[in-house]
Amino acid sequence: MASPENTTGTVYSVSGLTAAIKHLLEKNFPIIWIEGEISNFRTAGSGHYYFTLKDDKAGIGAVMFAGQHRHLKFIPEDGLKVTGLGRISVYEPRGTYQIILEHMMPKGAGELLIAFEQLKKRLGEEGLFDPARKKPIPFMPATIGIISSPAGAVVHDIIQVATRRFPGLRIQIFPVAVQGKNAAREIAEAVALANQRAEAEVLVIARGGGSLEDLAPFNSEIVARAVYGSVIPVISAVGHETDFTICDFVADLRAPTPSAAAELMVPVRQDLLAARRGLHRRLVSAADKLLRRNREMLSSLLRRLADPRRHVQDIRLRLDDLMARMERMLKNSLRGRQTRLDWLNERLTGGQPARLLEDRRRSIELARAGLTRQTAAFIREKRHRLHTITATLTALDPTAVLERGYSIARTIPGGRVITTPLQVSAGDNLELRVARGIINCQVKPDRRETP
Repeated sequence: MASPENTTGTVYSVSGLTAAIKHLLEKNFPIIWIEGEISNFRTAGSGHYYFTLKDDKAGIGAVMFAGQHRHLKFIPEDGLKVTGLGRISVYEPRGTYQIILEHMMPKGAGELLIAFEQLKKRLGEEGLFDPARKKPIPFMPATIGIISSPAGAVVHDIIQVATRRFPGLRIQIFPVAVQGKNAAREIAEAVALANQRAEAEVLVIARGGGSLEDLAPFNSEIVARAVYGSVIPVISAVGHETDFTICDFVADLRAPTPSAAAELMVPVRQDLLAARRGLHRRLVSAADKLLRRNREMLSSLLRRLADPRRHVQDIRLRLDDLMARMERMLKNSLRGRQTRLDWLNERLTGGQPARLLEDRRRSIELARAGLTRQTAAFIREKRHRLHTITATLTALDPTAVLERGYSIARTIPGGRVITTPLQVSAGDNLELRVARGIINCQVKPDRRETP
């Protein structure tokens, strides 16, 4: 194997070789055009774009610094085929080569078209095109505002059409550039100014046709958000009927042409007057029909209506009848009440309190005499019964027998009543109860008797 010294005569360090390759590439590829498909796209924290440009056989790292890509009208994304202008360079710390792009544009479709589609998609996702948020256009505005170039034919067309349709209409013109670098900002500021004045009832943003580049201000985000934030309804009349801009999608109404915008904003005064005359005729005709019908109805009612005097007479007769009936009822009622009053008076007279009191007193005296008699008889009866019972008790009292000289003998001790000599023995002590005391004695043997 041959040594390096034998091949080139020089021994390279890694950095030296890398620097030599970098110099060689940058010298031979100072600026080139390159085409490829974007892959692995990412945005670094510094704002630089990093991605890979590839085709079906190879890939190369690419970088586009923030200072360069801020002029792009679109945001690169994976799968997008682009044509870029840049230079080849080597990133020495890793020894890799890459292309540093200075400019880039979509391949095939134009840059503005890509930017248009991307902005349309993003604003659509935010809801700026939502039909539900679109404001109605006033039917007959007294003042309209036109945001357009004062030097163009568009303003004159709108004024001519609008004033022809409705003479006397008040028109405010907000002059702006409709093409160029400052056009988008001026249009957005004009929308804000019109809303600040709050005089126009509807705004129309208008310009004639042109290329996509000419209509770029109306495809800008600043104009879209100004129209979206407008309190005053906005009609977009940009370009021809086949042209569509972001402003058309955000506006409350899109007019195919500026002249059509004037027709959409302002009705034809003569048509309104004709319609008013027609409505007046219809109103008069309807009022006449209603008046005739009401008259006929009134006549019919008058024919069916009875003479008020007859009605009064009928009421008077009925009133007389009612009065007579009421008088009879009152007399009958008074008669009945008088009869009841007489009956009550008679009862009251017959039952005078003094007489009733005397009757009650006499009844009490009779009751008292009867009670005295019954009490005396009761006492006599009870007293006689008491004497009888006392006599009976006196006759049955043992002490009464003792008064007649009898006595009662009892043993001592024991108190047993002696009724036969066999109950005692000689020498037993006895107690004799007499009428007025007790005698103690002793039984003698020879005095015993056989019963």
